[in-house]
Amino acid sequence: GNCPKVSSINDRSDWKVVRKALSVIGFNEDDVEELLNIIASVLHVGNVQYGAEDGNACITSDTQIKYLSRLLGVNGTVLTEALTHKKIIAKGEELMSPLNLEQASSARDALAKAVYGRTFTWLVNKINASLAYADDSYKNYSVIGLLDIYGFEVFQHNSFEQFCINYCNEKLQQLFIELTLKSEQEEYEAEGITWEPVQYFNNKIICDLVEEKFKGIISILDEECLRPGDASDITFLEKLENSVGGHPHFVTHKLADAKTRKLMGREEFRLLHYAGEVNYNVNGFLDKNNDLLFRNLKEVMCMSENKILNQCFNREELSDKKRPDTAATQFKASLAKLMEILMSKEPSYVRCIKPNDSKQAVRFDEVLIRHQVKYLGLMENLRVRRAGFAYRRRYEVFLQRYKSLCPDTWPTWQGKQADGVATLVKHLGYKPEEYKLGRSKIFIRFPKTLFSTEEALETRKHSIATKLQAGWRGYSQRSKYQKLRTAAISIQAWWRGILARRRAIRRRQAADTIRRFIKGFIYRHKDRCPENEYFLDYVRYSFLMKLHRNLPKNVLDKSWPTPPAALTEASEHLRKLSMQNMVWSYCKKISPEWKHQLEQKMIASEIFKDKKDNYPQSVPKLFVSTRLNGEDLNPKVLQALGTEKMKYAVPVTKYDRKGYKARPRQLLLTSSSAVIVEETKLKQRIDYGDLKGISVSSLSDGLFVLHVPSDDNKQKGDVVLQSDHVIETLTKIAICSDKIHSININQGSIKLTLAQGKEGIIDFTPGSELLVAKAKNGHLSVTAPRLNSR
Repeated sequence: GNCPKVSSINDRSDWKVVRKALSVIGFNEDDVEELLNIIASVLHVGNVQYGAEDGNACITSDTQIKYLSRLLGVNGTVLTEALTHKKIIAKGEELMSPLNLEQASSARDALAKAVYGRTFTWLVNKINASLAYADDSYKNYSVIGLLDIYGFEVFQHNSFEQFCINYCNEKLQQLFIELTLKSEQEEYEAEGITWEPVQYFNNKIICDLVEEKFKGIISILDEECLRPGDASDITFLEKLENSVGGHPHFVTHKLADAKTRKLMGREEFRLLHYAGEVNYNVNGFLDKNNDLLFRNLKEVMCMSENKILNQCFNREELSDKKRPDTAATQFKASLAKLMEILMSKEPSYVRCIKPNDSKQAVRFDEVLIRHQVKYLGLMENLRVRRAGFAYRRRYEVFLQRYKSLCPDTWPTWQGKQADGVATLVKHLGYKPEEYKLGRSKIFIRFPKTLFSTEEALETRKHSIATKLQAGWRGYSQRSKYQKLRTAAISIQAWWRGILARRRAIRRRQAADTIRRFIKGFIYRHKDRCPENEYFLDYVRYSFLMKLHRNLPKNVLDKSWPTPPAALTEASEHLRKLSMQNMVWSYCKKISPEWKHQLEQKMIASEIFKDKKDNYPQSVPKLFVSTRLNGEDLNPKVLQALGTEKMKYAVPVTKYDRKGYKARPRQLLLTSSSAVIVEETKLKQRIDYGDLKGISVSSLSDGLFVLHVPSDDNKQKGDVVLQSDHVIETLTKIAICSDKIHSININQGSIKLTLAQGKEGIIDFTPGSELLVAKAKNGHLSVTAPRLNSR
């Protein structure tokens, strides 16, 4: 269709990325097809249209049902009945009740929502299973987890989705308060440290308003969804007014003052979140919270031939008579589990401050930023840090580390730990305002106090180390002398016997070695056996050592030591490994410029090797970035190109479509098109997307044809060009247009399309010299010498 095009988005490449990702996580072709069928079915469900017949809903077109049933893998007749009827079980009997238009539309939308939602959950579980450790031994490893969530969402129209997101943010803010502001102040109180408490806003009152059992907004919403009768979004709003209308953080249009009513709709309620006020429109709350999928629709999905749908809709669900949890209850339970995980960890926080609401650069909205700093509790956190203590340690830990600084506590303190710490800090000269002694910990307010203590400890370590060294050296020297005296006597008594036994052992070993070597030499041509294994091992060792000393020094050195017969295969493997290692070492030293040159040469090889006569002559010649200097290009041409970046330029000869008259031209390659220039004018522009292909002969000539669509009114047919650097030029075109496989190398002739749908033919014949002329039959005749280089 008329889909918009975005230059930065390539659907084809993105689709390849998605397919590759699916294969990485274990999807085969059948799995991908079934997944795509489900996604397509969600689109087709929305196309099902209803009509009215005797007050009951009926499907107006069987075509959509046909497509939908095929995609879902279910029977079309059964699906039609499930979309227009509801199964009712009364006194053990099953009855099918027809649906009206509104009920049928709701059932259709509920099916699309259920299919998409459950498939999404299944896909997430599939990805998690593929990423999980296969070995249980990794489960005890420490990990770093990142939790990245959206901040508060405040739109012009806020509904159930924003309510859930903002509730999640309230819970995370509550966790932040519990783990930072509240916990630190509670520690001071538990230790009996007197200090001035920092006031902060505890949003627990807001969280209770949302999640409190039987009284919270979620409980009231669930109750309204489950109760019999005509429950609606308005009755839900009225029930909120009756139940939580007196809450200081809850306001509705009915309960608000005159000024606030001007800013609220009659179908809205306002929550005073810690980050600001948000108005929520109740329309759709009940529908989004409820599971409106009828049982007979679930039964149809359970009968699907699609394996993924069978896993999403299991038959055990049909036997469960319990009403499924609402969306809000599921979200609340999931959030509670997340809080439990975070409370068991040691979280660190990264607070992101939004500089402005308009996403503009270099714009600092002071009012907005002050609002965020205030309601994120950053100032309270800073006050707690500044008013608190920089260092705290238990008495036993502090005393064990610094006891050497005081003569009364060194080397061992016999009294209570708290008294020892008091004696130590008094000796160190701590001032009263620098520290506090709690019930089980010492608190040091200033980092510089701790740093000075650490410096004193470092100095003290040297004197302690000197005393320890002196004592240890005396003890060790006395022990060493006694051991040496005893050892000398023992050595003198036993050394001669040891030498004699060693000589006897060496003689026996030498005799055995000579005997094995001679026997191995005799049996050297037989299979490995006890008689020759020592000899064969020695031969292998000798060859490997010889190879080690005579390895080739570079990739051009083809020399290699002659191996023994038994090591011929191993020698060949080692030769290949050595060559691969030298090639790898060589490749590491290649510069980016030379690498780019080799990549172009490789593409040229892929296209022309063994296909075109003059390719071997181009191999030793380096490709250049352009064949035209700056003075060769007219400034008007460069001005006409505008912002397009020119990647290559080369002089060419263009042959007219009428009469094949040769005319000098310039061929410019930009990032998006190939441009043919005549002095100061752009004669023709061929977008790479419109380039159908490129034809060239297998002879040594420089002619090539750029094929363009015949129905393109901007073009006048295919373009015939000749270049003295045809291999380089075509390689550059292939790289710029990303059409490496669109270059056709022809033998004999090339057909081309001329203006008004006419066809032309270029005949190629081998000869002694290059000759280009129009033949009598109207064809363009090209004679080129055949080179014997292929």
